[in-house]
Amino acid sequence: MSDPHVLLVRLASPLQSWGLTGRFTLRDTHSRPTKSGVIGLCAAALGLDREEPLGELAEVLFGVRADRPGTPLRDYHTVGGGTYPLRPRDLLTDHQRADKATPQSIPEEMQPGPFGRSELAAWYGSPKYVAADPASGALVSREVRRHALITERWYLADAAFLVGLEHPDQALLERIAHALEHPKRLLWLGRKACPPSGDIALGVVPGPLKHAFETHALLPETPSYEGESHAPTVGARPWAWIESPRPLPGTGPLSDQPVRFGADGGIHGLRWETRHRITIGPHARGWDIIL
Repeated sequence: MSDPHVLLVRLASPLQSWGLTGRFTLRDTHSRPTKSGVIGLCAAALGLDREEPLGELAEVLFGVRADRPGTPLRDYHTVGGGTYPLRPRDLLTDHQRADKATPQSIPEEMQPGPFGRSELAAWYGSPKYVAADPASGALVSREVRRHALITERWYLADAAFLVGLEHPDQALLERIAHALEHPKRLLWLGRKACPPSGDIALGVVPGPLKHAFETHALLPETPSYEGESHAPTVGARPWAWIESPRPLPGTGPLSDQPVRFGADGGIHGLRWETRHRITIGPHARGWDIIL
């Protein structure tokens, strides 16, 4: 078998969110990027379809170094409720709204007028669970929400992580690196509201994950100018979590091993990882990257 190589990936943004167990009303974030989230990022960059097998992409060993762990940020979020302009598709897909939008129910001062001028109070802003009416065959909504929905969403603010993907096939890692810098689909850090900033793929280096983390400086917080590279950070000891290919003493399970992605949320399995305090060596390589 070939010697291991590691693709280094920079995940930094004003906001990022890596959910593990979140649902609609409560959307959590892990304290660091998940393997499922990062593999999904790579799959999007490569242009893979949701139902397409992940193949070697799911076989990489995963590691993450918390250069700047970030600050947890809670977003109190409301969806729907209040009033909103009626659109033609609302009347076509929901007979209840069509009945309420008859001339008798619309105030005289609002008649006549084009679509988008009339409003209904306390309607959720989009039809839910649209299906064919058994009696008429018309498209209707099987569940119409009439009140605002309250959700709680968590993010990591101002965080920066150095992720490593280890695999013996150097060509595979280089193909992923090229895709991350020339993605076929939009990329985000766990949630669509969190686009990445600056350079993502930082190159492929020889050796295992722990060695790669020890021989590279902390990710910089400020840009360099006039071609100057960032000086290595000597003596820093960030935490890192490194995947183990099998359960070993001191390893902990985490349910974020991607098996299949899909519109229903996909399937995930268990993997094992160990936590390390990384001591960055005195000859660690600095960075010359766009932030």
